[in-house]
Amino acid sequence: MGKRITSILFLSAAFVAVTMTSTSVEAKKYGMAGCGLGSLVFSTNDITQIFAATTNGIYGNQTFGITSGTSNCTADGVVKQDKVQELFITMNYDSLGQEMASGKGEKLESLGNLLGCSSDSLSRFGQVTKENYAKLLTSDSTPASVLSAVKSEVKSDKILAKSCSQI
Repeated sequence: MGKRITSILFLSAAFVAVTMTSTSVEAKKYGMAGCGLGSLVFSTNDITQIFAATTNGIYGNQTFGITSGTSNCTADGVVKQDKVQELFITMNYDSLGQEMASGKGEKLESLGNLLGCSSDSLSRFGQVTKENYAKLLTSDSTPASVLSAVKSEVKSDKILAKSCSQI
């Protein structure tokens, strides 16, 4: 009799846990397989979630989606956009500084992309960083202060303020 009560309690607890999990999954934009390419291809929350999970696993895009806030992964993922921008500046600090001074370059263009600047405004972005180089990079600059200064200059430029969405 004792084993039977334990079994019933265990099954009841398992049922409640499954029910609670299903409720929290329903509130999100993706199914049980999580966000990623699989959630875009297989959007219904049914048996096709097996294929969604397989797609996420094969292509390895779920981590990128969580980091970048794409593929149905929310913007409140592991790494927020400003941290990605700051990390990019940290990793490319010296060469980015040189490119800011000249107003052009691959890394400077990539920073513009991370700031959400449209492709037709990237040349203006380079021009603004060149014109304001002395304000952007000082002797005591840090990646965080450079990012803050760049965002400030982008916000104050009429063209860039409209065409850069991640400032």
